[in-house]
Formats: sequence, C-alpha cells, structure tokens
Amino acid sequence: MSPEPEEARQHLALALDVGEAGAALELAGELSPYFAVAKVGLELFVAAGPPVVSALLSEGFDLFLDLKLHDIPSTVARAAARAAALGVTYLTAHTAGGAAMLEAAVAGFSSESGRQRAGILGVTVLTSEGEAARELLSARAALAASCGCVGLVCAGPDLGALPPSAGGLVKVVPGVRLAGSESHDQGRVTTPGDAIAAGGDILVIGRTVTKALDRRGAAAEVVAAVVGNSPRSG
Repeated sequence: MSPEPEEARQHLALALDVGEAGAALELAGELSPYFAVAKVGLELFVAAGPPVVSALLSEGFDLFLDLKLHDIPSTVARAAARAAALGVTYLTAHTAGGAAMLEAAVAGFSSESGRQRAGILGVTVLTSEGEAARELLSARAALAASCGCVGLVCAGPDLGALPPSAGGLVKVVPGVRLAGSESHDQGRVTTPGDAIAAGGDILVIGRTVTKALDRRGAAAEVVAAVVGNSPRSG
C-alpha cells in the first residue's frame, strides 16, 4: 500500500537558505502543506538567530539546525546544549571533528533534550564535493554511529556505501533535485524518487522548489515522487 502524502511530508525538510527571517517564514508558510521539517542553515541563523527557530517551531515544524559544528569539544558541547534548549530536533556536527568532538556534541545535546529520535546528525562529506571516497565515507558514517549520533548527512549517491553499523541511523540527504533542475553548487545530487528508494529518511529540498516559478507545483511533484518510490509502496 502506498504511503499517503501526509506520510511523505514527514520525509521532507524545507531548506530555508535565505538571509532574512521574513522571507524564511513566508516560504515556510506557503510550503508547510508539503514539508514537516524546516532546515535553518548558517546564513539564516547568523541573520536571524534563535527567534526564527522559535517562530518556525510555533508553526508546527520540526527544526533541523544545520550549523555543521566543528570546534574543540567543550565549545561544541555547550553549543549543542544551547541548540537543544531551543527545541530543535536535529543539529549537525561535522564528523571530520573526530570522536571526542562528536561525543561532546551528543552529550551536550542530550543534557538539554530528553526527546526520542532527537539529536546530533554527523555530516560525512559535503555534497559540494564532486565525489566522496568510499573508505572515507564509510569511516565517517561508522564514527557517527559509534559516537551516539542519531543520524548522518550524506549525498544520495553515497547511501549504498554506508557500513552496516550505520543501518539504524536516520539518513538525511541533501542535494536533492527534481529531474531536469540545475545542480547549482552541488557536486553529488539525486532525485527525490531515487533518494527515497535508496533508503533516505529525510530529503533536504531547497532551490529545486524555493526558486521554482510554481513553488507549490514543484513541492507537489516532490511529494508525488516520494509516494511513488517509497519501499512501502505497491
């Protein structure tokens, strides 16, 4: 039986990669029927800070705070605790920071959040890079699992290279584009259908929808692709 559109919505994160809170909230309001998760990245968080997080939470979104923390463990632990206190569901930390840093991020986040399936996402290899060495990707994914991350961030083409230890983690897939869309600055992209069929759990959707002439139409196309390509469909 195919998943309903509302179920498909739970797999979609809207990338609010804009520099002003008003623009972010306008996009979120327009596209909320299609996305359950809102992603706040570095640009928007620097511009608008915690208030935009609170505003999106008040609109009913789960919040994915994508800051890719990479610093000394004590600093990362404190930053993760503050992010968790805001009520975010996911916070990213880069696996290149090593085990001690990832463990500190996990501990800091956990100190302020008792929610199930909320926590740190380990970033593996940025999707702006043209390719990801299988050995590096596997090692970083395994590190995320061993350090207590609830999930990891990897490109769609990388999903098949993940080690067995990452099997229980939430797979967040950026660089997702509708077929025929520009890849922009992304080096490893995938379509919504391919990403969900390959085992992606949350697809990060940005310019392929937010820059479309018909944003709602593009969002509906993404939802249809998720519904039609879910492993549970049929």
